[in-house]
Amino acid sequence: MDYTADEIIEYCQEEDVKFIRLAFCDAFGGQKNISIMPSELKRAFEQGIGFDASAVRGFANEARSDLLLFPDPDTLSVLPWRPEHGRVVRMFCSIKQPDGKPFECDTRSLLAGAVKEAAKEGLQFSFGSELEFYLFKLDEHDNPTTIPYDRAGYMDIAPDDKGENIRRQICLTLEKMGISPESSHHEEGPGQNEIDFRYGDALRAADDAMAFRTVVKTVAHQNGLCADFSPKPLADKPGNGFHINISVKEDKNHIILPSVIAGILEHIKAMTLFLNPTEQSYRRFGSNKAPKFVSWSGENRSQLVRIPAATGEYRRAELRSPDPTANPYLAFTLLIYAGLYGYKKGLYLPPVADLDLFKADEQATRGFETLPMSLEEAKRAAASSSFIAECLPERMIGIYCG
Repeated sequence: MDYTADEIIEYCQEEDVKFIRLAFCDAFGGQKNISIMPSELKRAFEQGIGFDASAVRGFANEARSDLLLFPDPDTLSVLPWRPEHGRVVRMFCSIKQPDGKPFECDTRSLLAGAVKEAAKEGLQFSFGSELEFYLFKLDEHDNPTTIPYDRAGYMDIAPDDKGENIRRQICLTLEKMGISPESSHHEEGPGQNEIDFRYGDALRAADDAMAFRTVVKTVAHQNGLCADFSPKPLADKPGNGFHINISVKEDKNHIILPSVIAGILEHIKAMTLFLNPTEQSYRRFGSNKAPKFVSWSGENRSQLVRIPAATGEYRRAELRSPDPTANPYLAFTLLIYAGLYGYKKGLYLPPVADLDLFKADEQATRGFETLPMSLEEAKRAAASSSFIAECLPERMIGIYCG
């Protein structure tokens, strides 16, 4: 899509649009929005729409609480679950200070900056998301429980898999919004599901990951259920992962991707705080296909990075440590910078780890570094990293490490 502000205004007039949601996220990736009427669109594009940022997580600064939202016309999407008459549309926004300067904690703008840095090197990164979530029942008061919607297992089918129709509804809703799901299936946990996306450029992929969480929660609620994206909602069952597929456009001979992955492996411990930002995140590591060691391999799903057997445009690497509580804009930002680091330094991948690290004994795993195994350990790794200090604003680092 390549819309202009005038085309958006005309579209809203012709298609009976009554509300425009200006969407953004807090520092940790929690989606927020302000709804405006069509009469305010011109002002939104030219001057921005002001909001009080003092109560937004990570934005709080009582001395400078006024910020402005500027919608990106290329992100226009109709919300299919709202009425057709008096339609509701949504656009993602950049956030600026009243003096016109970018807001330092606007993670979407941070990602746009990383994309520009990659372009200077002639590189364009693409990302594909694989997001897992649980479907839980609601109690008689419509409050979430931890009672799974079904007891099905990996890739089971109906009637054991009760989530089949809900995943179908989610995928059809996403298609109506211009988002392309690639596949969907029941995951290992009871009531656990996964929907995967076709790869896309970094900003579009992050926008789609944000939209996906909203759609899943909306469709689940319409069906009398709760969608739970937390890393480990059931203590004795598999956690939810946010597997990120990474590729480099125009890497026809696959000579760039190994260096990119080598850079990510070198800085993964420092990045983990931003890929796994909650206490619960660290209960997931080391079991049920969630990695623990800094390693890579081909088809082996016990590794941190998996490079599946594929050729041509489908050649990619899959990072398996992030979970859905990560802010996708921040995650992709750091992966681009780490990949650029590896590319510029001409790094080589360490030796391949062709063993099952979930079953290997201590002697076999002794030579592998481990990911941070607690939130506090991840904070220390991030706070002491010169790489993180170069990639992110000091205030953003403080928000996560505080």
